[in-house]
Amino acid sequence: MRLLWSGAAAVRRKMLCLWLLLLAFALVTLVLSDLFHTPPRVRGPQRPGPPRRPLQGIPNAPDLEVIVDSRDPAFQLGVDLAPLKSLQEDQLLFVPSAQGTNNPPPKKGGSYRVLRPAANKDPRVAAPPTRGATGKAAPPRLEAGEGDVDLDLSAVQKYGFNEVVSGRISLHRRLPETRHPECLGEQYSESLPSATVVICFHDEAWSTLLRTVQSVLHTAPRQHLHEVLLVDDLSQHGHLKSVLSEYVSHLDGVRLIRSTKRLGVGGCRTLGAARAAGEVLVFMDSHCECQKGWLEPLLERVAQDRTRVVSPIMDVIDWRTFEYNATQWPVRGVFDWRLDFYWESNSRLQDKDSDSAVRPVQSPALGGGVVAVDRHFFQSVGAYDPGMLLWGGEQIELSIRVWSCGGTMEVVPCSRVAHLDHHHPPDRFPDQELLQRNKIRIADTWMDAYRKIFYRRDTLAHFIRQSESPDITERLRLKRNLGCRNFHWYLTTVYPQLYIPQDRPTLSGELYNVGTGSCADYPRGPVPQGGAMNAAPCSGTGSQHCDLNAEFEVRWGPAGALCLDASGERAVLSPCPTHRPTASRLKWKFIKLSGQLVHQQSQLCLEAVMGGGLTQSSPREVHSSAKTGGLFLRPCTHHPRQQWHFEQLVAPKGA
Repeated sequence: MRLLWSGAAAVRRKMLCLWLLLLAFALVTLVLSDLFHTPPRVRGPQRPGPPRRPLQGIPNAPDLEVIVDSRDPAFQLGVDLAPLKSLQEDQLLFVPSAQGTNNPPPKKGGSYRVLRPAANKDPRVAAPPTRGATGKAAPPRLEAGEGDVDLDLSAVQKYGFNEVVSGRISLHRRLPETRHPECLGEQYSESLPSATVVICFHDEAWSTLLRTVQSVLHTAPRQHLHEVLLVDDLSQHGHLKSVLSEYVSHLDGVRLIRSTKRLGVGGCRTLGAARAAGEVLVFMDSHCECQKGWLEPLLERVAQDRTRVVSPIMDVIDWRTFEYNATQWPVRGVFDWRLDFYWESNSRLQDKDSDSAVRPVQSPALGGGVVAVDRHFFQSVGAYDPGMLLWGGEQIELSIRVWSCGGTMEVVPCSRVAHLDHHHPPDRFPDQELLQRNKIRIADTWMDAYRKIFYRRDTLAHFIRQSESPDITERLRLKRNLGCRNFHWYLTTVYPQLYIPQDRPTLSGELYNVGTGSCADYPRGPVPQGGAMNAAPCSGTGSQHCDLNAEFEVRWGPAGALCLDASGERAVLSPCPTHRPTASRLKWKFIKLSGQLVHQQSQLCLEAVMGGGLTQSSPREVHSSAKTGGLFLRPCTHHPRQQWHFEQLVAPKGA
């Protein structure tokens, strides 16, 4: 028994020793962990290369962050950072640039970080050619295997473009030369104003954001580019937090500020403008690539007239393959009665003389991809409307305001910047009515009595407006203080090419067919001449609105630029004439009593045929084109498929 007891005691002593050893090991591990994870002091210049891909698993940077460059007084003067408290009103923490001494800054506490840039940096070192070089397409590899397909499709769903292909392309790729030969010999003044390029981003892909920054740094002359200002509009993706901060800290002339509140495009750009130091602001989307020599022509036009707002020719990068596609000149920005912006390419805009290829063209509106404007004029004219939500419509509002309040807008042909096309908007609206609310602000602030034309073509906006009114008091006060002209002046002087619908009662609205219960329809988008119309379910949104005017034209589309025409027996859309009188093939007569729409040249009636249906004129014969359905010209009868009504969906006030 005594032997057994002594054996058990020995086992207990061994177990106790083992536990004590484990406890000692844990304590030593904790002490060493604290020592090794203490951030090291920067002892000398560092030149880390840019990460190939966004690093995952790195904790997000603090919401309040200070990103400063080598010129910042915090590095040179040792100034107290207490004034940052006042910037809380702007939802950011930021240290402006200034010159001073080289005293090191005192160590500060708080919920922000200071990243000190490395010395002797040169971000312009050329990279070796890779996929997509010189603007060529990179294979999407959607057919490589099921794994690749899922990866590419998930990236498209997340960003609105093929981010996997973008990640395979160099951040420094060269674009093909597409400028007119006369542009290459242009000489620009050495005393051009300095520029701040403001790039706002929200959850942008790593590769496209950095390619935009590197493209600006590699193509803009150092003597004209004062700085690149990145403004983070509350991004949530991990690679845009501490990883981006570290990357930017090694770029000369690039500064980063972060918002702790979602601002949207207009608010984010206005914030960047308030912190910019350059004389000219260049607002640029976060997925662009710049051609060589893009900046100088813009700065020259602004320097010649400080009330001039300018844009380069916006070339297109394909969202699937990232192939570069040059836009044909001449081109200008316009919008329709639904307040949707688009670029219009029209040879009639160009004069026939030899200088027209390099002469800027005035534009009724400019897109938001790249816009250059004098900093003081931008602030004096009211910046971006702070009441605009997230994104959508802000460029149209700015365009109308600039023109109406003493400025001008133009596209400069010797400047080219490529913009990444998107398969779908990457930003998901938390409220699907936000875009309509932005448009309502534009209509009620700037369009005067013409706003009823907008509301007839956007019924959702009309119903929102019926239930709530936008607070535009400050914008109306700004409009009065600046002495801005009315919208009639804008239409007659700046944009006389925009057709003004007559919208007569019983002769405008959705063209409803009694026999099929459908409406005349054509898919939205660029319409080729001779495009066939069809019959489709009535949308009720105003997108199918048409207008039979006093010239007997049936005007179609939100811009009213397409006319109902005839091509053989098929009803088609073709561009409306710009001169009177109207051709007889474009004239129609509506007989209210019978509901027939008669083509005046052929004296045939418009008939709706659904897909696979029989035509009224040949009940025993299925016409080949009728198998797909559409609108056809047939001998007039009293069949319900030839009976039409113009359905006005809404009646805006003042109509």
